[in-house]
Amino acid sequence: MEKPDEKTKSIKKDAEVLAEFINIYCSDRHDSAEKGPVTAGGTVGIYLEGCDFHLCGECRRLLLHAVSKRAICPYDPKPSCKKCETHCYAPGYRERIREVMRYSGMRLIRKGRLGLIRKYFS
Repeated sequence: MEKPDEKTKSIKKDAEVLAEFINIYCSDRHDSAEKGPVTAGGTVGIYLEGCDFHLCGECRRLLLHAVSKRAICPYDPKPSCKKCETHCYAPGYRERIREVMRYSGMRLIRKGRLGLIRKYFS
């Protein structure tokens, strides 16, 4: 079982990866949409601290939903969402995050973010 400090670091890292995936998707797919900074309060805000992306409203909501679900994940160690038996995303969000991951994953790998290969394929 992870120590609280390690768990916080793990969730923060996952939140950063989610933000990067969603930022690439939003930049390419919602280029003309009005964008704003990602802000959140409470625990989700702590995990997104330092996130300097500007996303459209739809992508901001998706990121906040995904990070909040990651923060409350009861599994330790956390399985990848696609292999998890408990699908905690609200209706519609699971399909959207899968679309974002498919779209952005290969683009991140091509940009040399090899550390994300494990995250993308696990």
